[in-house]
Order: sequence, then C-alpha cells, then structure tokens
Amino acid sequence: MNMDTLVEQKANPNIPILAAGDTVKVSTKVVEGDKERIQVFQGVVIRIRNSGAGSSFTVRRVAYGVGVERTFPLYSPLVDKVEVVRHGKVRRAKLYYLRGLSAKKARIKEKRNPREKSRGDE
Repeated sequence: MNMDTLVEQKANPNIPILAAGDTVKVSTKVVEGDKERIQVFQGVVIRIRNSGAGSSFTVRRVAYGVGVERTFPLYSPLVDKVEVVRHGKVRRAKLYYLRGLSAKKARIKEKRNPREKSRGDE
C-alpha cells in the first residue's frame, strides 16, 4: 500500500522550490513545555529527497568549527517558512563532498540568473 494514496499531500506555500547548493534560512517551530517559538537554521542544501509524502531536504552548516546537518520534512507543519538567501551554482544533485572540505574550499559560487518560483505556484 502506498502512503500517497492514503494521505492527500498539500504543498506548503512557504517553501520555495529548492535546489542543491542553495543557501537557505529554515524557520521551524520548536515546542518547549507549553511555549512555542521559531528557531532559524541557516546553511547550504546538500540533499533533496523527492519521495511523495516522505520528501525531505538536508541543510548543512558549520557552527563553532563543527559541521551540523539537519533534515527537514517537506510537508511538515513544523516548518514555518524557508527563505532562499543565495542560489548556488553546482554540478551535482547530492553535495556530500562538502563534508570533507572546510573554509574556502567549501564555498559555492552564486548562480547568475536564478529561478524564482514557489511550491504554491505549481
């Protein structure tokens, strides 16, 4: 049985179309006790996994010299919004090679003419 046939997926209009190499700010809702707040995670998209309701994207950043990767579900209501800071110019779909690089070698060039589209426009 397929999950897509059971649950109707609704695209989150606050998540634009992403590509590997894009630098993004992901705002997520964090619940601590009875309080709810927004936490921002900024980094480079190193992977996009398109698999229906289980779609996700992984964002990597370096904090205090330690690489931190976080995977966000694409259709989760806990993802408040995603803001694209820069569109990166890369030649592959999965950027796992960034894990072995540091400092200037890990930089990604910016794309000259990026696409402007959101998931709600489809």
